[in-house]
Amino acid sequence: MNWMLRKSLLSVAGLALTGGAIAGPAVAAHATPPKADRFPTSSPRADQGDRDRNDRSDGRDRNDRRDDRDRRDDRRRERTVGVEYQAQPNFYYCGPAATRIALSAAGKHLSQDDLARKLGTTEAGTNSAEDVTRVLNELTGGYRTTEIRESAASPEQIERLRADVVDALEAGDPVVANIKGSTVDTDGRAHSFPGGHYLTVVAYRDGGDVVRIADPADPIGEYWMTTERLAHWIAERGYSS
Repeated sequence: MNWMLRKSLLSVAGLALTGGAIAGPAVAAHATPPKADRFPTSSPRADQGDRDRNDRSDGRDRNDRRDDRDRRDDRRRERTVGVEYQAQPNFYYCGPAATRIALSAAGKHLSQDDLARKLGTTEAGTNSAEDVTRVLNELTGGYRTTEIRESAASPEQIERLRADVVDALEAGDPVVANIKGSTVDTDGRAHSFPGGHYLTVVAYRDGGDVVRIADPADPIGEYWMTTERLAHWIAERGYSS
């Protein structure tokens, strides 16, 4: 069997696994990778932040820091965390790829194969956001998992995601989201992952109402999306922040 035929059959197998998944935060996620020649191997991002992300010695959590800066009422703020982008090399490595993008903000550049082993990733995908949180905490610390169990995010859950994204990015920590279904970005471009997918939030603007996503399966690599749409995309799954 030649290589191209074998790769095609693996992709079909991945789609078949997607169709048989059970909805919920613990469902494995995977996506068909982009063509390699349409992605840069790595792409440094601007603004690494003004804080050593491993320094959490002040003893306060992110909620305390948010209150201190009173960011909740400031809709003009924006922030970009510098990351190294990498595309996923196959249909089921979205979890390792998104986790690696997040870890690169801390100067950690593990291979996707190493992260796949830590995450327990198989051809069925990466099991849940809990696994991503576990590995991020093993290597950096400070992350927690938030689930949106309903089929659509409530206004309170949308606001919670906005606040979590702002807090995490202000601390220099990208957010990794486990999503499922279809949505559109701010340019009107559609993104569809019926079997689930992982991606990384690396920037926000308009006080957190709009976020920039580093997507390891996207032909362009990054796009902007409203936080409301992202929250509905995460519904029935979860995110690590």
